[in-house]
Amino acid sequence: MRFGTLIGMALVLLPLTSANAREPTLEQRLQHVEDELAIKRVILEYAVKLDARDFDGYAALFAKNGTWQNGATIKRGQNEIRQMLVDIYGNPPAGYVNNGSYRIVSNVLVDIHGDTATAHSRQLTIMRGENGSPVPRLSGIYDDELIREDGQWKILHRIDRTIMPSPEEWRKQMADLKAKQK
Repeated sequence: MRFGTLIGMALVLLPLTSANAREPTLEQRLQHVEDELAIKRVILEYAVKLDARDFDGYAALFAKNGTWQNGATIKRGQNEIRQMLVDIYGNPPAGYVNNGSYRIVSNVLVDIHGDTATAHSRQLTIMRGENGSPVPRLSGIYDDELIREDGQWKILHRIDRTIMPSPEEWRKQMADLKAKQK
């Protein structure tokens, strides 16, 4: 067979090959967008629920067997995760409004694999400083594994990594803050 004949056959077959390639359907593409938005909402709600001291809502963002981890500290299941917050912040009074801190979550990247996903994001905690001025106090990285559970996206495993200040510096600051609250 001549070289020109081979090229001609390839050109004829090329459209058939690309036509047979599986492009995602409109429904699949829409599902992907909806999943990504739902996952980003879970990540943002994590900060909103924590800032509002809505411990039940915060714990409900995790899968039934979800885990939260910071260094060697691991909390398993929604009850342990909720109790961790009570241990840190105490039970908020009725009608609690947080005027002392808030979190900003940014740089959210999501990779979806059917009913599981991974996400990576950054957080910055702003706290009330002297004279009421907002002061950046903590920055970190969230690395998440998520799962679709009962039709809803939930955090299966979150690694909460403290970046600035260092984990040791942050533990000391939190201990000092807790001592002031007593």
